[in-house]
Amino acid sequence: MSEKEIWEKVLEIAQEKLSAVSYSTFLKDTELYTIKDGEAIVLSSIPFNANWLNQQYAEIIQAILFDVVGYEVKPHFITTEELANYSNNETATPKEATKPSTETTEDNHVLGREQFNAHNTFDTFVIGPGNRFPHAASLAVAEAPAKAYNPLFIYGGVGLGKTHLMHAIGHHVLDNNPDAKVIYTSSEKFTNEFIKSIRDNEGEAFRERYRNIDVLLIDDIQFIQNKVQTQEEFFYTFNELHQNNKQIVISSDRPPKEIAQLEDRLRSRFEWGLIVDITPPDYETRMAILQKKIEEEKLDIPPEALNYIANQIQSNIRELEGALTRLLAYSQLLGKPITTELTAEALKDIIQAPKSKKITIQDIQKIVGQYYNVRIEDFSAKKRTKSIAYPRQIAMYLSRELTDFSLPKIGEEFGGRDHTTVIHAHEKISKDLKEDPIFKQEVENLEKEIRNV
Repeated sequence: MSEKEIWEKVLEIAQEKLSAVSYSTFLKDTELYTIKDGEAIVLSSIPFNANWLNQQYAEIIQAILFDVVGYEVKPHFITTEELANYSNNETATPKEATKPSTETTEDNHVLGREQFNAHNTFDTFVIGPGNRFPHAASLAVAEAPAKAYNPLFIYGGVGLGKTHLMHAIGHHVLDNNPDAKVIYTSSEKFTNEFIKSIRDNEGEAFRERYRNIDVLLIDDIQFIQNKVQTQEEFFYTFNELHQNNKQIVISSDRPPKEIAQLEDRLRSRFEWGLIVDITPPDYETRMAILQKKIEEEKLDIPPEALNYIANQIQSNIRELEGALTRLLAYSQLLGKPITTELTAEALKDIIQAPKSKKITIQDIQKIVGQYYNVRIEDFSAKKRTKSIAYPRQIAMYLSRELTDFSLPKIGEEFGGRDHTTVIHAHEKISKDLKEDPIFKQEVENLEKEIRNV
């Protein structure tokens, strides 16, 4: 597979995972230069973007690269000006990306500080009402692993600081005990490594890697739903670590009870310790985040421009910092000083046409469940009582109407039901809507509520 083909696939996947603003601002115009010695050199024409991608998106791109090429590759974003320093008189762009030799990839796992973004420490974490409790819990865990809360389960939306806290825990643990064995990973990476261990008959090495440690930090645990073998492996890994008084920290975009098709025994273990949620930052916190950022970067941005950004970008920290980076790049490229007017111009695509929140099946299940007094887990259960079955059909109907998910995917989110069950539910509810105007109004109200989530 050529570099161009690899990067086209990476960008295709990244576009699905990132917000439209983040993708178009930072990743869209990047180009893969080469893959060599386990490193992917990626070109960006804008210095701000290259730095931002290395700081904020390297981990997610690394996971995507693993899925595309099938082995560990660490991305490194550089500018076209920096390319001359990197190339060191090498030949032109290689046509084929070559997989590193077994010697270099056989055991490329890192247990030390290299796993963590150097910026993501407790000192750089801006505390506000929406994250004060998660911050305090994370610090307590980092100070006394396995003695405070075990596991610590942190959940919240994208870009609110879950990964920052996990990295901060890792840094703090290693500050206090440089010999500690700490692993930070994502559930996707855990799954990929588990599959590879089965394929290569290296199950024992995989188990040794994940069970002979002091702290396990695992991000985005919701992605192990529906993965039966992965869940079983993680169950035994969790048990081994917990029984040996080793710290486990888990993050997710939702609480354990809302992770569909998660084994009950895992769900109950996730609830053994402390569950904390991070909510979007308020205005004061958003301003503090921006001010801290410009202090760290030694930037000169007028307060009124920061005020404009803080008022307009309210979703999450990643979008907030992304807007600041976009403004800096815009100012630099046009050679204009930063003013409120320039800020509005730079961010007009974000402000004038804000990206509507993508509706998820979990959103639908939550709203329908609240209305009909049905628990989230009952949508995935085998129960067929009318009090559960009919709301389930309504939720399936709305999932097909309000999302772009395929029929099999919708069925999967409802307890692994067949796509024909989803079709039947859609036809049944469509028929009832035509015959019952009161029911039609009920469903329309649910739809409005879901769209406003």
